[in-house]
Amino acid sequence: MRLAGKVALITGAASGMGAATAQLFAKEGAKIVVTDMLVPEGQAVADGIVAANGAAIFQSHNIAEEDQWQAAANAALETYGTIDILINNAGISGSDPDLLSRDVWDSQININATGTFLGMRTIIPHMQKQKRGAIVNISSISGVVGQTFVHMGYNASKGAVRMMTKAAAVQFAPDGIRVNSVHPGLMPAMITSKLTADPVIRDKMLSAVPMNRIGAIEEVANANLFLASDEASYITGVELPVDGGYLAM
Repeated sequence: MRLAGKVALITGAASGMGAATAQLFAKEGAKIVVTDMLVPEGQAVADGIVAANGAAIFQSHNIAEEDQWQAAANAALETYGTIDILINNAGISGSDPDLLSRDVWDSQININATGTFLGMRTIIPHMQKQKRGAIVNISSISGVVGQTFVHMGYNASKGAVRMMTKAAAVQFAPDGIRVNSVHPGLMPAMITSKLTADPVIRDKMLSAVPMNRIGAIEEVANANLFLASDEASYITGVELPVDGGYLAM
């Protein structure tokens, strides 16, 4: 097993890419801390892992609140004694039709960018003590290029995730901590999606994907697994697109 004996805290793991990542990591031997604001759904993911003979707990968690980050870390440490892997997956979609909304901007920055920073701020000190750790921050193709149908707050927040990943990678490499980002492209619509859930807009988006298909959440989970595993032991500060070739255009 590729993650045997490791403990992974995965945010936004009640559904989508986060749930797929939690389930895959558990199959590969990791003990999972499932966190999300969706309590019944998150508990169901944790229960499913346990039912499949894995190890998992659920923690209710708003990533924009620092005290809730500390509660999530405490739950992991009290249950499993360590945190080896952090997957900063939780976030909200940026496809709001009001492209100049201040409320959307504030939400994007507070959740996608600040929430990711707070995760590293909370978990890195624990990793420093053990002189090892792997962090995967989920950004987006929107963190690399601009798009006509995405609020600029989403581009800004995911771009911030991309660059804070690189900064953390070089700052904490001496502590044995690796930090990388994954950049999903066109995927199944998120719970919070608006414009990008519109079939007409999704068809336009698909036309820009060289592989001519949407991605599967399991394909993002596989990328997360590689970067979190010891197979990527000499890889840090990279951005890994999972986008069917979109960013290669």
